[in-house]
Amino acid sequence: MAADDHIGALLARLSRPQKLALVRGATDPEGIATGYLPGVEEAGIPPFRLVDGPLGIRAEGQRATAFPSSIATAATFDPDLARRHGAAMGREATALGQDALLAPGVNIIRVPHCGRNFEYLSEDPVHAGAVGAGLIDGIQSADVVATVKHFVANNQETHRTTVSAEVDEPTLRELYLPPFRSAVDAGAGSVMTAYNRVNGIHMSDHERLVGDVLKGEWGFDGYVVSDWYGLESTVGAANAGLDLEMPGVAAPGAAEAADSETEGGDAAFEWPDGIPDATRAGLFGDPLADAIDSGEVPADRLDDMVRRILGQMDRFGRLDSDQTAAEGGETDDDTGELDSQRHRDIAADVAARGTVLLDNDGVLPLDDGADVAVIGPNIDEPKLGGGGSSETTPIHSVTPVEGIESRAEGAVTTAFGVPQIESVSLFDLLPFVGEDEEADGAAEDTADRDQSLDDAAEAAAAADVAVVFVRDATTEARDRESLALPGQQDELVSAVAAANENTVVVIRSGGPVELPWREDVAAVLEQWYPGQADGDAAAAVLYGDRDPSGRLPVTFAPENEYPTVGDERRYPGVDDEVYYDEGVFVGYRHFDDADVDPTYPFGHGHSYATFEYGDAETTGEQTVAVPVENVDNRPGREVVQAYVRPPSVAGVDRPARELAGFEAVQLDAGERQTVELALDDLAFSRYDPEDGWTVDTGTYTVEIGRSSRDVRTTATVDR
Repeated sequence: MAADDHIGALLARLSRPQKLALVRGATDPEGIATGYLPGVEEAGIPPFRLVDGPLGIRAEGQRATAFPSSIATAATFDPDLARRHGAAMGREATALGQDALLAPGVNIIRVPHCGRNFEYLSEDPVHAGAVGAGLIDGIQSADVVATVKHFVANNQETHRTTVSAEVDEPTLRELYLPPFRSAVDAGAGSVMTAYNRVNGIHMSDHERLVGDVLKGEWGFDGYVVSDWYGLESTVGAANAGLDLEMPGVAAPGAAEAADSETEGGDAAFEWPDGIPDATRAGLFGDPLADAIDSGEVPADRLDDMVRRILGQMDRFGRLDSDQTAAEGGETDDDTGELDSQRHRDIAADVAARGTVLLDNDGVLPLDDGADVAVIGPNIDEPKLGGGGSSETTPIHSVTPVEGIESRAEGAVTTAFGVPQIESVSLFDLLPFVGEDEEADGAAEDTADRDQSLDDAAEAAAAADVAVVFVRDATTEARDRESLALPGQQDELVSAVAAANENTVVVIRSGGPVELPWREDVAAVLEQWYPGQADGDAAAAVLYGDRDPSGRLPVTFAPENEYPTVGDERRYPGVDDEVYYDEGVFVGYRHFDDADVDPTYPFGHGHSYATFEYGDAETTGEQTVAVPVENVDNRPGREVVQAYVRPPSVAGVDRPARELAGFEAVQLDAGERQTVELALDDLAFSRYDPEDGWTVDTGTYTVEIGRSSRDVRTTATVDR
């Protein structure tokens, strides 16, 4: 109550122009923040700065730790590690003078082609919710506001600013809303609305989902911020519950770029698909004042907006202390921490722990003294992330070649094999952003380097083991055209595998990819986008210094087997409407329902150790326990997963199984541990359009094992 009184007293001292200045972004005088509120100096309200994430801090002109992609963090199946990751990002935001981090993204991975899947967490809502909550708790432990995004049903980049997700209420409730509900329960200070529409209404104007569900039903008391240039109307957004317009000012050069495109022609300028109109700003400025004067927006709505923003500023200490930016290096808690050894270690830990061993015929881990051929078109650069607002510029990074050379005791040879795979970026699509001379120069430097399949095959044949690094290229604002690896990388892998039976392939991708050569190689590792620790993390797993303890947060399957492929209605949509006809049958739910074997199922991943499961038993209404033993002669990390099979109910079509809980455990050689799993309510519940949340009476089978398709033991729960 004291905090409420404090905010109320502060609010009472503000004039309406001062209040309006607190709900609309302005230009950051330092040019660093992604979004900026100038504050009200005479009222003791300091400036408030919002900065891009979630792969690290993307402050303009600044460097920061480049952490692995969010999907790599999710692959660890470890909310505690996610919390450490989030706390490190929070400290770095503070070190760079930023107050709110635009992260994490918790949208369900519905479309495997989505160019932004690397920023998201999972195809499963329980998993996404748990990892997302860990990230939020970590970010906010550093007194930085976490901004969960993009609310809601933002599952593709194609037509993202105009497309309407046509989705029924049970599907929204059971699949797409739960990770956001988990974020609210975790105490997220802010929620960002998505660009897309849901059932015909833009999310910034969606009163039912923003006002009724998020703020009303869930009791969210933080502020709701628009995506950048994602505000569609003044009256609709204000009355729906949106509190803060960002960035609030047109992008520098945007108007001129749009005008220049129309010179000498009659056609009106159209912004590229997926790019919002960057001249559209200021809707919460004078237009909001006019709407209040006309009675279209209640005056107390403005007070509520400001109260929510000030409430989070106060919650995280911005109203009673100055926040000072650090110069860099390890600092105390007040000024944050930037590129410290602790943060480098966390980045490396997440990258290694998120690495998934998809297949292994015994070639891994590598012998220390093995002669290794390191092959691939981009082996001389780290895979930091995908393109767009999450791009982070590190102070320190390690390439695959550097990582293996520093670890290997045998000879290391290299070959590119095929032309370099060029990165793609949202910023290349913006008509008001000039060419990056530094990037162009880098491209020229690599254009003439030697590469041939013959050279790669020769290097592979002369080595004990060939390690081929392949990658995709994804970015915000564009979806992938295909799940095939770009360029000639499949041809490269096949040529190397033909030359050396001990071929290991390390994939760096933003989501699932097709692997036509997988039966021809000895081992396959999925490393996602490992960030600045790329080479060190790869070497640590390849040589067995670290157990490959990641598990798949998305199903890998042939492209045409996914439920969103082959039907324009489902993706990319027809006439700016995309129909979620598959309902909740996304990811492993779909493959179970269709009785199709995926290439690699959700939750899949091998360890270098071997684990045996004992008999599971029910230990409470929503807990089960299972003994797990490491029967190998080396330590390893196991991810114990619990799935719930519901009872059959006439007329009700439910998934065959749903993830209910998981636990990552480290076991030494010969160690046995009883693992207790808490089972999430969501796995037992279904949403009935008439009755709401419903738990059917009957016996639920709890399947416990190593993936959604690898069940080791079961228990039953009666409801």
